[in-house]
Amino acid sequence: MQGGGYRTLAQARSDGFVIKKSRFIGHGSPAESEREALDFLAATRQAHREASHNCWAYIIGRNEGVMRHSDDGEPSGTAGLPILEMIRARRVVNCCVVVTRYFGGVLLGAGGLARAYARGAAAAINAAGVLMMEDTVRFWAGMDYAIWERVQRYLADAPVRTEHVEYAATVTATLLVRQHEEVMVFNALREMTDGQVTLLPMDAFCHGWSEPAASI
Repeated sequence: MQGGGYRTLAQARSDGFVIKKSRFIGHGSPAESEREALDFLAATRQAHREASHNCWAYIIGRNEGVMRHSDDGEPSGTAGLPILEMIRARRVVNCCVVVTRYFGGVLLGAGGLARAYARGAAAAINAAGVLMMEDTVRFWAGMDYAIWERVQRYLADAPVRTEHVEYAATVTATLLVRQHEEVMVFNALREMTDGQVTLLPMDAFCHGWSEPAASI
């Protein structure tokens, strides 16, 4: 994970399922520091204080500088480590995942527990959503209304995010594009409008681009 590019979670969300009468709930949240991860863990424990277990893992740092996990009373290696391994498999950092279990009375065995907690972590990550934090350019585009119709058709499928559009004597739009795709997008816009669009880069920053959920 070099430069500005790294994957993290978009928001705090949860999802659950039942296996042999035990209810598992995966909770995922972005966390820019250990303090944020521990705060999320504490809040989840409080919300599910009647649960049998609240097992967890978190990774802080673009290069996985800090990694922690806990089985929270489950047999050693059956909960916290599978959660951590799922986070690493999905290549997300700066995040915390907690998997809550309400025991249903049926033992799952070590292998069953490991699979259930890995599935809970995957459910949490999918619910929270994955963002690819990438170097991004914000730019201003100005054009006549006739040109805007063509540009709109392009933007519908282009790797560009529309931030704001203003309709006045002409159409002006504030758009976002990944830095490594800036030249490609600018060239495409100029070509389709025969150079009748004005493009002005405004600023650059690290911005989150969403990714599709993975199957679990």
